[in-house]
Amino acid sequence: MRVRDWDDILSDVVESNVDPDGWRAVGGDRATGIGEDLYLAHPGVGAFQLKTYAKNPYNVDGVGAKVARQVDGDIDPLFPSQESGTSLFGVQQSAEDEKAATERAKELESVVKTHADAPTTPGALFEDIMDALDSPAYGPMEFDHHDRPETMDDLTETFEEAEELLEQEFEDIIDEDVDRGFY
Repeated sequence: MRVRDWDDILSDVVESNVDPDGWRAVGGDRATGIGEDLYLAHPGVGAFQLKTYAKNPYNVDGVGAKVARQVDGDIDPLFPSQESGTSLFGVQQSAEDEKAATERAKELESVVKTHADAPTTPGALFEDIMDALDSPAYGPMEFDHHDRPETMDDLTETFEEAEELLEQEFEDIIDEDVDRGFY
């Protein structure tokens, strides 16, 4: 297992070229200290673990690693299903240029107008918006803004070795940045 910058892990997710709506995630506060833990999984790619914290509103730092090559029967139940009624997440990449941004905005506007004029569901609206934005990864997510979801503790136990290694690397980053106090 190779520990890498969290941005590199998200680049792997973006460049995975798998069905974008097959991704699932679990996230919340770290068990100890500042920051958040996030697990991302896709049956065709495997599972990733990220540890991040926001230095300030414009700068996030962290580490991550691929923790499983596949989502098997032991890991699969730990992630939310499409039917679970949990929150949703999406990974976005910025438009390549002004022309691409304008095209996406027009397509997004069309999607919103279509859903405003016809009966729809929140799930259908979300999926159509993700398609209009050409999102490379989206799906159900269990996330707790104030604590840790129960399944996160199960994932931490499942990937205990990765957790220890990532925690060491992450603590090094925090020690470099945070021991000087607040910005």
